[in-house]
Amino acid sequence: MKLKITLAALALSLSPALASAMCSSMKPAQTASMCTEGQVWDAATAACIEPVSS
Repeated sequence: MKLKITLAALALSLSPALASAMCSSMKPAQTASMCTEGQVWDAATAACIEPVSS
């Protein structure tokens, strides 16, 4: 019984470290604040584009 409790405590204590390690390898999402000056965010293509004037 003591071994089960020890293993459960070990697993619970390592969970946050494993979760953050997995997230750190993910590429951050690009947002409008990352567009260069003069460009706008296009949600349809999920990219920065040159604005189209009409």
